[in-house]
Amino acid sequence: MAILEQRLPTHLFLAKLGKIVLRPGGKEATNRILEACPLHKGSQVLEVATNMGTTAIHIAKTFKAKVIGIDINKDAVQKANDNIIRENVQHLVQIQQGNATQLPFEDASFDVVINEAMLTMLPQEMKEQALSEYMRVLKPGGILATHDLVIKAVNEENALEEIQALRDVIIVKAQPLTKQHWQTLFENIGFQQIDAQTGELHLVSLVGLVRDEGLDGLAHMIENARKKPEDEKYFLEIIEHFDIARQHFGHITVVAKKQG
Repeated sequence: MAILEQRLPTHLFLAKLGKIVLRPGGKEATNRILEACPLHKGSQVLEVATNMGTTAIHIAKTFKAKVIGIDINKDAVQKANDNIIRENVQHLVQIQQGNATQLPFEDASFDVVINEAMLTMLPQEMKEQALSEYMRVLKPGGILATHDLVIKAVNEENALEEIQALRDVIIVKAQPLTKQHWQTLFENIGFQQIDAQTGELHLVSLVGLVRDEGLDGLAHMIENARKKPEDEKYFLEIIEHFDIARQHFGHITVVAKKQG
C-alpha cells in the first residue's frame, strides 16, 4: 500500500512517460465530439480539465476558434501554457487554474463547452454541480460535448468490484456510470437533444497507443518507462489491468444542447 500511495495517478504518470492523448476513447472519441460542435473562427470555447492543452491547441489550429481552458492542477496549467507557446497559438488559447464546480466566468459566455475524462472522477453531487455550471456559462443554444468512462454492466452495483480494482490501479477515486445513467444525469440538469455514443476503452491498448501516439511516440514511452524499474513495473501493471478493464468499461461521448 505504501508503494501505491507514492505513485502518480495514471493520467499524470502516462503524461510523464510522454503520452499526449490521455482520454479513454483516444483521438477517435475526441474527434467525434469536436465534429458535433459548431466550431469556427469566432467561436468562444471553454475547455474544462485541459490537462496538457492538447485538445485546446488542436481546436485553435484547426478551427481558429478562441479557447479558454481551466484545470485544477497547477502543474498541468503550466505544462499546457508551455505547449501553447511552443505551438504559437497563445493569441487563441488561454489556460488558467480553476474549478469545474465554480467556474470563474459570466453567465452565457461560451458557444461550446468541452470536458474530457473528468466528470468520471467526481462524486454524483459534484458531477451535478459541474454540469450545472456548464449550463450556466453556455449561451442559449450552446453545445456541451463530453468524453468519459462508461460502465458496460447493466448497473453500477454489478460493477462495484471492477470499479474498486480500477481505482486501485489509477490512484483516483473514479465513479463512472452506465450509459443510461449518464444520459439521465444530463437530462436532469436540463440539457436537450442528448446524443450519447459508446465505444471501447483504448487508453493503453496496443491499437489505441499506436493510433494516438504513433510508433515513435509509443517507443518513446517505453524508453522512458524502462529508465526506472518502478516505472516499468507500474506501466506494465497499467497495461495488464486495462486489458482486463476493457471487459467492464468503455468510453462514452455525450453531446447535448442548452435550450435556445
